[in-house]
Amino acid sequence: MSFTIENVDWERNQSRLKALREHVFVLEWQLSPDSEFDERDKNAFHVLVVAENNTPIATGRLTQCGEIGRIAVKRNHRHLSVYRALFAALIDIAKKQRLATLRVNLSLDSVSYHSQLGFKPDGKVFMDGGIPRQRMCCPAERFPLPDVSQMH
Repeated sequence: MSFTIENVDWERNQSRLKALREHVFVLEWQLSPDSEFDERDKNAFHVLVVAENNTPIATGRLTQCGEIGRIAVKRNHRHLSVYRALFAALIDIAKKQRLATLRVNLSLDSVSYHSQLGFKPDGKVFMDGGIPRQRMCCPAERFPLPDVSQMH
């Protein structure tokens, strides 16, 4: 499978980013659209993975404070190569922005696994779209590929 990675901004690519995230989170996962989009989208760094036919197949964002999230990959494209490329692009942005620590919001079931990878809890458990989550952090220079099935 061939694809390209694009670093995009919210203003010019909002419709493509929203359509992809709505497809994955709202239609497939049945999450509320109100919890999917927030004020951080405007200032975040966004990555778009695009298939050969110029169709967006995956996206993720990196906020100004170093939080990686809103990882949305269309069902037929959930392959390790797509996730690796997406995370590599987000981590590259973080390094260029000189963000020392990266954060991810994970399901509670995966906290133990991610602790073994070097992540540390960052704050208390919170609710995100009706799902209990734990924010975890890891130094950017040794940020491993997290269990992407446990992210949002």
